[in-house]
Amino acid sequence: MEEIEVAPPQENELRIKIVATGVCHTDLYHLFESMHKEGFPAVLGHEGAGYVESVGPGVTEFQPGDKVIPLFIAQCGDCRFCKNPKTNQCEKGWAADRYDVMSALDSRFTCKGKKVLQFMGTSTFSQYTVMNQMAVAKIDPDAPLDKVCLLGCGVCTGYGAAVNTAKVEPGSTCAVFGMGAVGLAAVMGCKNAGAKRIIAVDTNPEKFEKAKVFGATDFVNPKDHDKPISQVLSEMTNGGVDFSLECVGNVGVMRSALESVVKGWGVSVLVGWTDMFDISARPIQLIAGRTWKGSLFGGFKSKDGVPAMVKAYLEKKVKLDEFITHRMTLDQVNDAIELMKNGQCIRTVLSVTPQ
Repeated sequence: MEEIEVAPPQENELRIKIVATGVCHTDLYHLFESMHKEGFPAVLGHEGAGYVESVGPGVTEFQPGDKVIPLFIAQCGDCRFCKNPKTNQCEKGWAADRYDVMSALDSRFTCKGKKVLQFMGTSTFSQYTVMNQMAVAKIDPDAPLDKVCLLGCGVCTGYGAAVNTAKVEPGSTCAVFGMGAVGLAAVMGCKNAGAKRIIAVDTNPEKFEKAKVFGATDFVNPKDHDKPISQVLSEMTNGGVDFSLECVGNVGVMRSALESVVKGWGVSVLVGWTDMFDISARPIQLIAGRTWKGSLFGGFKSKDGVPAMVKAYLEKKVKLDEFITHRMTLDQVNDAIELMKNGQCIRTVLSVTPQ
C-alpha cells in the first residue's frame, strides 16, 4: 500500500470518493499476463462505485454528493460512434489510442513526486480518483454502492453480451463457456431473454450449483469427455446450440464456442478479454451460416446503460448479491487477487472508504 496524491479535478473532470470496488480478472491480466511496461506504475481497479467529492470547471451533469460509477468506456455523445446506435465504442477517453497498454498517459495521480498512471481510465483501488464527466454514470441515490459497483464491468459485460450482442431469443438453446462472474452474468442474460435451455461449460464442477442460481439448466465439464466439447454440445442439441458465449478469454475456447453453434443461424460471441494470441477457425464454419461477433462491455452505451442496469437491480430484474462471495478491505487486495488467481471466488468486493 502506498500513499498517493490525487490532484483536484480540472476542466470537465470530477474527483470521486470510491466506496467499494470489485476485483476483476482484467486487473490480473494487466498485472500477470500482458505486463506492458508502458502501463506501469499504475493504480489498478476498474469496477468501482462512490460519491462525487468535487467538480472542476465546466461540469454540468454532476454535483458533490451524487452517487456514481466510473466507466472504463466513455460516452462523449458527440463522436460518430456515440451517435451510431450499433456500437458502444467512443473515440474519446483513454482507450482511443492506448487500449493495448490499458493506462492513460494523463493522470491526476502522483506518488513521491512521480507520475502514476490511471488504469483503464478509472483506477478504483484508491480512495479517490479523477474522471472526465464523459466517463462517469450518475446512478439512483438509493443504490447500495457495495453491490452496484459490479455493474462497472463484469456483470454488464456478460449480461449485455447475451441481451445486446447475441440478441438471445425466447425458446432458444445457449451455451456459456466459463462460469466466472462474466459467464454467470451471461447465463442470467440468456435466462432473462427467454432461453429455454442454457448449458454451462466449465472445468470446475463446483461452479454448477452457482450457475443454476442464475438460470443454467445443464452443466458440461470438458474434462469428463474424450471428444471435443463442440462435438459433445452438438450431440446434446441435435446439431449445435443457437447461441454461444465465450467468457474465458482463451482463443482455443473461442474456436470451440464457434464450432458449438448450429450451422445456418448459430451466433457465437467473444466476451472474454485477451489480446495476446491470434485466433483461427475453418472458413466453412462461417460459410455455413454461423455468425462470429465480439462484445465489449456487453454492448452497453456506458452512461445510458449503467444507470438502467442499476434500476433493473433495484427492481429485482437482475441479480447482483449472488455474485459476491467475499468481502475484504482495500489493504487485503493481494488476498483478493490470490482468490481470483486460484478460482476460489466469483467476485470479491473491497471496501475502500466507509459509506
